[in-house]
Amino acid sequence: MTPPEESAPIAAPLTKPQDIVEAAGHPVGSGNMKPEYDPRLANEDLAPLRKQKWTWYNIFAFWMSDVHSVGGYVTAGSLFALGIAAWQVLVALIIGIVIVQVFTNLVAKPSQKTGVPYPVVNRAIFGVRGANIPAIIRGLIAIAWYGVQTFLAAESLNIIFLKFMPGSEALLEPSFLGLSALGWISYSILWVAQVALFWNGMEVIRRFIDWAGPAVYVVMILLAVYLVSQAGWENIDFNLSEPGSEPSGFWGTIGLMAMAIGIVVSYFSGPMLNFGDFARYGKSFKQVRRGNFWGLPVNFLFFSLLTVITAAATVPVFGELIVDPIHTVQAIDTPFAILLGGLTFVTATVGINIVANFISPAFDFSNVAPHRISWRMGGMIAAVGSVFLMPWNWYSNATAIHYSLGLLAALIGPLFGLLIAGYYVAARQRIKVDEMFTLSTTGAYWYRKGYNPNAIKTLLWAGIPTIILAIFPKMFADMGLFDVSWIGNFTWFIGCGLGYGFFVLFEKLDPRVPTFAGETAGISDGTFDGAAKTDASEPPAISTEIPVVRETGA
Repeated sequence: MTPPEESAPIAAPLTKPQDIVEAAGHPVGSGNMKPEYDPRLANEDLAPLRKQKWTWYNIFAFWMSDVHSVGGYVTAGSLFALGIAAWQVLVALIIGIVIVQVFTNLVAKPSQKTGVPYPVVNRAIFGVRGANIPAIIRGLIAIAWYGVQTFLAAESLNIIFLKFMPGSEALLEPSFLGLSALGWISYSILWVAQVALFWNGMEVIRRFIDWAGPAVYVVMILLAVYLVSQAGWENIDFNLSEPGSEPSGFWGTIGLMAMAIGIVVSYFSGPMLNFGDFARYGKSFKQVRRGNFWGLPVNFLFFSLLTVITAAATVPVFGELIVDPIHTVQAIDTPFAILLGGLTFVTATVGINIVANFISPAFDFSNVAPHRISWRMGGMIAAVGSVFLMPWNWYSNATAIHYSLGLLAALIGPLFGLLIAGYYVAARQRIKVDEMFTLSTTGAYWYRKGYNPNAIKTLLWAGIPTIILAIFPKMFADMGLFDVSWIGNFTWFIGCGLGYGFFVLFEKLDPRVPTFAGETAGISDGTFDGAAKTDASEPPAISTEIPVVRETGA
């Protein structure tokens, strides 16, 4: 008897407006659900989009929301305090962010061309079942950081309560599970607000990030102008490093610049891996590339300059270097500044949380069981899971972060390298989209029981060494043996290289990923920039990419 999981695909039921699988934020039917799609692999959130209408500005705004956060501010400020000259830091920042731009374009292409999110694209590489492995890994990382970012935003909200409602100070004493009563109130407010924003769908999220990124820029520019006017330009020193922290010699400087490059790439490694979740909405790959150019090197460089000006001005104004914008606003200690700054940084943190840590697990968990878990339900799993992790108890413990999240984060590099090798080398940018939605044992991406052995072997061969390099050097340093913990800044590059190299090797020795040589019907060909099709429901008999509509209007 044929096992249930290997049976013929079950016809997908027609959806209705009230169905839980309704694509969030889109009219029913925006995902091109075909009758032959197996409901165990497809719902309208995961199916190829009928319309791809995001412009370059929407991608640009996405990166503004991702960069303009408290974490981004502190990260950029800390790089200028490494002990090297400001111009050397800027060179390192430019190199790092250009690397991010190049890799982001690489990971964006398969999703933009096929109209499906990151976990679905992985079905062509890992197999229709094996794709759940990278999806779950990325989803778990996002849940943890979703809780952390919500906690940081709650800290900003606490400042507003304490300034304008003095009685709220009494709520700092009672605590439950390690968080004060005021902390629970602020955390709950932001938790509900983020869920409400997410629940209204991707188009509402798009409009939010279109507004949030520029709004944070306006406030940061005002903050910089105010501090510079208070300090006087002639009193500002852009050397933010501690006395005696200057590197020794040429190679010491090169080492610190390389470290800065590694930190920049690692900081963006999470959203970079699942950027396909957003690139799928781009009306063309050209629009996505343009948005990445303005949103990454241009935006990040200006943001970094603004950050170092603001941080440097805190020294003459407050007598100390402050790289946390929340503390900067507190130090100004005027009601208007605290209200405007607090709300702005709350908005910034919500923005990065939605784009980096909510949407990813929403698609990832939906991919595990599409017939039971919708995009919205996947996001709710992430939101609820973030509370149970109680990030306020371990976020301040660097060792806990390193050993818990470090283990999972070390796999981001191998997963990235594996996807790039799978799409560009093994598949030669050719994907048969409909085959990603069938559990038939004769399906192109069934491989061996739904798993591509080469992808699983690659993840092990690349992942284990990367985890060892991410965990043990710090362990040895903590034990006082020897300190090579600097290598932790480069584990993404090491893992990416290993993932790419091993998968190319394994596919050369035992080819598994099909290229569909000589076929054209139903093939998404990333090497082809053809005219947009006009009817997603009736694809032409011969096609070189999935039939979707790419709107040309704004």
